[in-house]
Amino acid sequence: MAQEFLEQIHEVFGWKAKDIRTYSPLALAYIGDGVYDLVIRSLVVAKANRSANELHRMAVKYVKAAAQAKMIDGLMDTLTEEEVAVYHRGRNANPHTVAKNASRSDYRKATGFEALMGFLYLTGQSDRMLALIRAGVELVDQE
Repeated sequence: MAQEFLEQIHEVFGWKAKDIRTYSPLALAYIGDGVYDLVIRSLVVAKANRSANELHRMAVKYVKAAAQAKMIDGLMDTLTEEEVAVYHRGRNANPHTVAKNASRSDYRKATGFEALMGFLYLTGQSDRMLALIRAGVELVDQE
């Protein structure tokens, strides 16, 4: 589904697909943040028809850096070598900002997690991306 959507975006706007290896880890994290946020927003809206403020509070539980750091810590043993390499590239990138409510360590892990989500989205591996997000959500829900 995500690959079809991405192909549709390329077709409608006349963009040509690029080699994923040319994307910087922060570009992967940027798109990954958006895709991950969309999945989480879809999840919380499906769970409850509430005000936007309440939906936002529900989503924050999963999108904050500490939650993403917890997710990636719990998922590391299930990642392929390629996925680990993408995560490390994202984690080791030097963003010019740090979230105000996150430790530097959690923020870097979250950036790596988002880079992995972006990579999986851009390479058409939406099933894998959603499986990892689901497992990560379950880890956060165990708190």
